[in-house]
Amino acid sequence: MAEELALTSDEGAPTRGTDWWGEARGIFWLVLAVLGFHSLVAKPFYIPSESMMPSLLVGDRLVVTKYPYGYSYVTPTFHVLPFMHGRLFGSLPERGDIVIVTPTDARTDYIKRVIGLPGETVEMHGGILYINGQQVKRERLGARALKVDGNLQCDPAHYPGALARDAAGAAVCNVEIVRETLPNGKSYDTIDIGPMTSDNFTPVRIPAGHVWLMGDNRDNSADSRMSIAEQGLGGPVPIENLGGRAEFITFSLDGSASWNPLSWFGSFRSGRAGNSLHPDNTGE
Repeated sequence: MAEELALTSDEGAPTRGTDWWGEARGIFWLVLAVLGFHSLVAKPFYIPSESMMPSLLVGDRLVVTKYPYGYSYVTPTFHVLPFMHGRLFGSLPERGDIVIVTPTDARTDYIKRVIGLPGETVEMHGGILYINGQQVKRERLGARALKVDGNLQCDPAHYPGALARDAAGAAVCNVEIVRETLPNGKSYDTIDIGPMTSDNFTPVRIPAGHVWLMGDNRDNSADSRMSIAEQGLGGPVPIENLGGRAEFITFSLDGSASWNPLSWFGSFRSGRAGNSLHPDNTGE
């Protein structure tokens, strides 16, 4: 009889259902933690344009750290705050840093290189950059063949005469590389397509609390040289608009992947994962 009572008691115990409220709270805190990490520490970033070639290619994925310059109204992952002056724990970027920037009254992130700092004068003549009246050191390295793929098309409108074939018959984009070395000894490669209207601008004095930003792909970059109407940055950029510093490439895709998971592995570009995005230091 005791066995029957025990069996009845076990079988009659109510079955506990899923705690949906507990599951929802767990997901909420997880999402909050991820957003907090992305907003305050580091976040992944995708390169959608060719403005920073050859350093960065369309399809590159990279890590951007949020804390090097402090925090401002563009720091949160979602840009919902209006422009506000000042930065918390703020500091100026170093010349040559690659930074994420959000134009004032915009929600789109750009990626550019810091060229000029507050109080300096920048100008360009014939594609040659001058800072405080001194020519930035330039070294022509000749043509570099970039592999053409789904994310690098070598459009003749942007790269006239650059599309060619290598010895194996593969399509390549031959671009002229010019290595620049800034006054602090930081150097990096730029692309020079040829004479363009953007190769020239009169001296600009950078106000306090602003920086001058340019893309490495000098003839195909909407940056501080271009107006907001031209989808550029409209001149010197407030430091409040800097969202972080680019650190390194995590992986890169050539644009050949489809919905089929079997195509994903074949779309990885070799030799780009782990590449640092800090400029070289020549020690000058």
